[in-house]
Amino acid sequence: MCVTTPEMSAGDVLSAFHRDAPYLFLGAAFVAVGLVSAAFAAIRRKYDALLIYFALFAAFYGLRLWIQSSLLGMTVHGSTFYTRLRSGGIDYIVLIPAFLFFASLGLPRRTDRNVGYAMGIIGGVLAGATFIGGDSTFYHLINNVVVIAALIFFTIRFMRGSAAEHNSPSVSDLVVMRWGLLVFVAFALWQNIAGMLLLSSRVEPFGFVAFLSSLGYVAARRALQRDQELNQIQKELEVARRIQLSILPAEFPNSTHFRVAARYVPMTSVAGDFYDYIVADDHQAGLLIADVSGHGVPAALIASMVKLAAASQRALADEPSRLLSGMNSALFGNTQNQFVTAAYVHLNAESRELRYSAAGHPPMLLSRNGGVIEIEENGLMLAAFDFAAYSTAIHKLEPGDRILLYTDGIVEASNAAGDFFGKDRLHESLRETAGLSASAAADSIIASVRKWSAKQDDDLTVLVCDYVPTVP
Repeated sequence: MCVTTPEMSAGDVLSAFHRDAPYLFLGAAFVAVGLVSAAFAAIRRKYDALLIYFALFAAFYGLRLWIQSSLLGMTVHGSTFYTRLRSGGIDYIVLIPAFLFFASLGLPRRTDRNVGYAMGIIGGVLAGATFIGGDSTFYHLINNVVVIAALIFFTIRFMRGSAAEHNSPSVSDLVVMRWGLLVFVAFALWQNIAGMLLLSSRVEPFGFVAFLSSLGYVAARRALQRDQELNQIQKELEVARRIQLSILPAEFPNSTHFRVAARYVPMTSVAGDFYDYIVADDHQAGLLIADVSGHGVPAALIASMVKLAAASQRALADEPSRLLSGMNSALFGNTQNQFVTAAYVHLNAESRELRYSAAGHPPMLLSRNGGVIEIEENGLMLAAFDFAAYSTAIHKLEPGDRILLYTDGIVEASNAAGDFFGKDRLHESLRETAGLSASAAADSIIASVRKWSAKQDDDLTVLVCDYVPTVP
């Protein structure tokens, strides 16, 4: 609320308001832009001098318009601090972030940056002298001279930079920003020249509007461009997801002796987990599971390479160690330093035999007679070493055996406290689902893991295989 003195009439206040209204509005808008820029800098959690200096520049420039308004001057009486701030102090304070901002625009020469820093120092010295000793016409003269000289210097530098960039096939965002800045510089030059000639001029804020408008245009164009790029990426990821799903096998065919269920839950649209049925008939089941290091598109591409490597070794389906060795030879040197863990089990109903080998993969689990047995026969990861060797573990199959292959995303799923789902809970889940079908058991295990870990940090894949010795 404005309190008038006997010397001020309501008409004086209303006249001051009408005169200052555009500048009060612009001042509020500039402060808001500064606060938004400061908030954005804080959200990024990364030091960005250009963004910070711009935030200070816009905020102080907006405050300057309010402080120098006649309306505010009518409400403050007898304050030495306000008098010195309004008479020149705020002008000099604005110089500090303004020229620090200019110095941070990415100008190539050290001289350019040094000029900006020097102008900021001069502004600080003039502001300090004003607050300590009071306002002086000499300070205003120094301010006008150095601002005019610095603005002319930066204008020449920006014009040279913009001319060089205009030779490129398209006008860059930086060119648009520089032209907006040049409009502001032109208005600022005129206001400082008018000040030296003792002329009244308040056009500079409108030049600042032009500068902010150029920034707004660039921001809007980039936002639209990012949206278009994001939409394109999403479309490409959807295609990649469909392609990746197509390389996974369909349901395990009807088999006299084996019931197989697979569940695959990628962390992102595409992932690095993979499984395949190397052989699948009435008397044999060859089950492969693999996990590529990393996530996303790179891992998915290598997963497709794993499929090709496995398919090339199909003739060795009944010899797990040789199959993995062949896959390692095919993958080594072709995965861009990403590695693959894998496990392969071959089940033979005629010989009632289980053959298992793995490459750096979590152990296979065998559910038998109410208990859970870990079967581990690990060699080195695939694609890591050309000399890697693998061996095969052989076990007898018994009626009612259930086999579980899984990727490490299952046991390493963590809850809010950071505790892993772990192998003990996986063993318990396997025991609890012993009476369910292979398909229902796979669903239950995945559900248990996802309930434990609300946030999925890795791909989840399980293969459940039941051995049925006789036809139901």
